[in-house]
Amino acid sequence: MRKLNLLFFAVLGVLMTAIPAFAQAGAGTVTGGDNGVGMKAIAAGVGFAIAVFGGALGQSRIGAAACEGAARNPGAAGRIQTMMILGLALIESLVLFALLVVFAKV
Repeated sequence: MRKLNLLFFAVLGVLMTAIPAFAQAGAGTVTGGDNGVGMKAIAAGVGFAIAVFGGALGQSRIGAAACEGAARNPGAAGRIQTMMILGLALIESLVLFALLVVFAKV
């Protein structure tokens, strides 16, 4: 546990020393230049990756729960499958909405 704390604080210290590098203007840039277009693209990519990861987790949980529910009650498998497909479609639409937001902002 002590080694883990030491590693955490060492990484935190290194990251904190890199923060002033982001605050400085680049060489040869004038104020009011690109307004951080590259950083917006990186942030949009990271945000979309988080949305996709959350969608994949949600879809896998729905699939696992539907399989378990159909195994416990085979008579209700048709209704479970219908609700599962509806849930999967809604989750996928949220991920596609996140993709739309990424392309609209970048």
